[in-house]
Amino acid sequence: MTLHRSTRPVGTPVRPGEHVVVIGFGPVAARFVDDVADLAAEGTIRLTVIGGEPDPAYNRVLVGEHAMGRAELATMGLADPESLSQSGIDVVLGTEVTRIDRSRRVLHVTDGPSGATRELGYDRLVLATGARPNLPVLRGINPDPHAYEHLPAGVTALRDLRDARAVREVVERRGRVVVLGGGVLGLEAALAASEAGCPATVVHHAPWVMTRSLDAAGGALLGRALAAAGVGVVSGAQAREVLLDEDRRFRGLRLEDGREVPGDLLLLSVGVTARTELAEGAGLRTARGIVVDHELEADVEQRVFAIGDCAEVLCRDPSCQVCPGREGAGPSGLVGPGWRQAEWLAARFRAELRAVAEGGTAVLAPLTSGPAGAVRLKAHQVELACAGAVGGLPWEPRPGGGSVVQWADGSAGTYAKLVLAPDRTLEGYIVLGLPRSAAGIGLLHDRGEAVPEDPSVLLRLDGPDAGGGESRMTPESTVCHCAGVTMGRITDVVEEGASTVEEVSCATRASTGCGGCKGAVARIIEVHRGVAV
Repeated sequence: MTLHRSTRPVGTPVRPGEHVVVIGFGPVAARFVDDVADLAAEGTIRLTVIGGEPDPAYNRVLVGEHAMGRAELATMGLADPESLSQSGIDVVLGTEVTRIDRSRRVLHVTDGPSGATRELGYDRLVLATGARPNLPVLRGINPDPHAYEHLPAGVTALRDLRDARAVREVVERRGRVVVLGGGVLGLEAALAASEAGCPATVVHHAPWVMTRSLDAAGGALLGRALAAAGVGVVSGAQAREVLLDEDRRFRGLRLEDGREVPGDLLLLSVGVTARTELAEGAGLRTARGIVVDHELEADVEQRVFAIGDCAEVLCRDPSCQVCPGREGAGPSGLVGPGWRQAEWLAARFRAELRAVAEGGTAVLAPLTSGPAGAVRLKAHQVELACAGAVGGLPWEPRPGGGSVVQWADGSAGTYAKLVLAPDRTLEGYIVLGLPRSAAGIGLLHDRGEAVPEDPSVLLRLDGPDAGGGESRMTPESTVCHCAGVTMGRITDVVEEGASTVEEVSCATRASTGCGGCKGAVARIIEVHRGVAV
């Protein structure tokens, strides 16, 4: 995301002493709370955080890793309620907000364990309610999203720690895992299950997996890579029925053509939908998410905001020169954009408080969307990155100009496709089995820089004589795309004494998102400190 100068001052600024309430306590809410914690500690604002789960904020991206036994809960935490309480922040867990009364600025709150209800006033409201998993229409399960907690035993979407504990029980006894849905999250779960020793099968409705992100050639080669990693793929198949045993536990998935895929666990990975019920009940505008403008405002009074996967940035001003269009977007499932929204909103509150104290007006640079974020398949056995528009073939003319560059090596299982605009910047790309090339190509895409006249030089980063990919990065190169941390920032903290990935993470937030950059962070430490990490 990039910043652009706003043409209007922010109205109704946050004032000292106001009560800010955050609904939701996931990774995005935790980032916002972390960035305004000092304001609460000094008494500039009152801050209350309401979380529906009994656990404090944790890295939801790593729930699958936790379920497969590859990440422990102690390494997933993003917030310490005791520390927050000492900073004057009120953290309320296991509690549901049932209604927002905007006219009175009051929340109706229900305590989970006791069922007691109460009212809680607010001055500013930040909605960070995230998204809920979609449930497919299958015989044997209730497709009502509100019935998620009542799915049959052995059927889960793997969204929270409770789901992870159920999955881990099956994984520890090496049960058979069936994944419905061949998107990136479903494939990551299947690969992790296979690595843990579980027979894993992916059932996907389209001819190849990751249909929205890959072309036919990339999908075919990815299918081969999955098979080599021990993951079976049943493509072009429509699921029809969840089969249960006499104890109503999952035993298999029946397909439209009558075939049955046996299993002990069914992971549903068919997308998510933004949680908008509270906003709808409060009369706020919703579409694919809670509609906010480029300044994250959900209401005309500028008292309600939305961030993360529940938010849909869709400007209401047809004359706006900041927003690139009137087309909004639903949940991305990526933590990076949500974190940047949280950081920007915290900076906005801080700027408004400072302006009030100084008697001025806060004029902010609103947050707008940059290039589409890359999709990265994070698995030990398969390396894949892709982004943007990837349609077209090298021999086909492209409307408006541009070209397509494509390489494939079936024996090595590597593939690269670059879709170039007329100015040779990247409209999209696919890179499979070439991790260092993927990093370099991704950097060009993120920066909007032109591809070299001879694009094949980008593939040499993975050649036998290429050396470490990090040696070719500049201080401005982004290492952690989730948190936007550069090579220079990591190098600085290493030179200041950080010697482990955890210490770098604490100082910079690198690798606290999807975790895909941990290896790169470790190699940077090794290069600068001369020790193995």
